[in-house]
Amino acid sequence: MRYIQPYIKNDLKNKMAFISGPRQAGKTTLVKEIIAESSSLYLNWDDIDDRKIILKRDWDDEKRVIALDEIHKYSRWKNFLKGTYDTQKEKHAFIITGSARLDLYKKGQDSMVGRFFSWRLHPLCLSELKNIFHVKTENLILKLLDTGGFPEPFFSQDTTFAKRWRNERINLIFRQDIREIENVKDISLIELFYFSLTERAGSEIVFSNLARDLEIAPKTAKLWLQLLERTYTVFTINSYHKGLTKALVKPPKVYFYDNGEVQGDLGAKFENLVANHLFKKIHFLEDSTGDRYNLHYLRDQQGHEVDFLICKNRKPILLIEVKVSDENFSSSLFYYKEKLKIDKAIQLVLNAKEKKTRDGVSVVNAETWLSQKLETEFT
Repeated sequence: MRYIQPYIKNDLKNKMAFISGPRQAGKTTLVKEIIAESSSLYLNWDDIDDRKIILKRDWDDEKRVIALDEIHKYSRWKNFLKGTYDTQKEKHAFIITGSARLDLYKKGQDSMVGRFFSWRLHPLCLSELKNIFHVKTENLILKLLDTGGFPEPFFSQDTTFAKRWRNERINLIFRQDIREIENVKDISLIELFYFSLTERAGSEIVFSNLARDLEIAPKTAKLWLQLLERTYTVFTINSYHKGLTKALVKPPKVYFYDNGEVQGDLGAKFENLVANHLFKKIHFLEDSTGDRYNLHYLRDQQGHEVDFLICKNRKPILLIEVKVSDENFSSSLFYYKEKLKIDKAIQLVLNAKEKKTRDGVSVVNAETWLSQKLETEFT
């Protein structure tokens, strides 16, 4: 059972449930598990026979839950869903799932307001593996660093299989998902752009530098990064500046949903893994509670730098620094803790042996802290 499953089942009592997330993160499997528990029907727009049933709304009144997969590929899907829900909500509950495009287009649809709740499904993480799947394998965090959290390569325990799977996934994203969102002439050049980013995970993205390396315009580089975000290939975080000096550095930092894509040293892979966990947690807390969360980083021209800052409803609540082995307290945590008036700061250390705390700053073992339940507030 995936972590958002019971929440979606509860939402179906009153609303449609929209599920979005990275390709092959397990959306379809999740939906089939949900509808298996009741009289239901699963239909996929990509199947010609299913498509005919969808367009005619030709389903049995006894089917309580109707799951529509990839329906966003239908050009009139928004009006179709609105009309279907308004006329059939007394008889049926609806789950809508598909590619990242579903998440892209649902955000601005006034006609759909009040008819759905949305959920974002992320790949597996330490918290989900230990608290839901009860995986007890040794060196679990090292495996996630290597294979990433997508279910198929993670559970295969086969490095060669994982690499082949990863190549196929990326090919589908470039040859199908990106083309559905934007009319891109030279896909091969975007692929080069993407692979250049795999060497910059956790780094600030200066568009002029990337553009010069690939001989493209900075505006084009920015557009391509947005395309990769829309297809759930990468995500970016911005610097935080409210209440701080205006001299803070502004470029975004980039991270990958698939930790196996990161080309760099252990430090880069570990920072990317932590970013994945934090991003998954804030999305889950937003979707389940309605509070707003943001993930930022901090850096000024005086050299004060912290990897992550969590904000809840625009208020800074937690600083997080990531280290592979350094258990010495980071001076930047104390600096920004005082500057932003935050009660707590965490230094996550991959190989930390025991927890220690000084003036509200704690050095903790990363696996222990990242294994906390997703519904637990940031502490």
